[in-house]
Amino acid sequence: MFRLFLGAALLSATPAISDVWTFETPSENIQCSVGESASSSDIQCTIIEKSGPPAMPRPANCQSDWGHDFLMFDTGPVEILCQPLNRNKDGFDRAEYGVTGQFGGFTCSSSTKGLECRNLDGHGFFLSRAVQRVF
Repeated sequence: MFRLFLGAALLSATPAISDVWTFETPSENIQCSVGESASSSDIQCTIIEKSGPPAMPRPANCQSDWGHDFLMFDTGPVEILCQPLNRNKDGFDRAEYGVTGQFGGFTCSSSTKGLECRNLDGHGFFLSRAVQRVF
């Protein structure tokens, strides 16, 4: 279904006011939502189960879950969100391992090692159960 999702995203030359697509890795541990409008796009990915240190230190003012939700716009750096973790594992298209997709201002690759997404500026993140990294 991820391939169909990518085809639909690529064939849509003029997006509606706002289009939203969702996908997850085969493990269902990483889930992403992509929003696209005529002028910008964003992607938010959640890693549900993780180990190891967070990709960035927890801010002093963060009193909620940290290091699970990654937000990126088509340009600019990645943000890690301080918010309650959503453990819902339903309703996402599958991004099979070995698939790379381009949509909005992003390129994402799903592999057995994890999920890597980059924006137009080259900023991005890599997410796996063992490693979460922003660049």
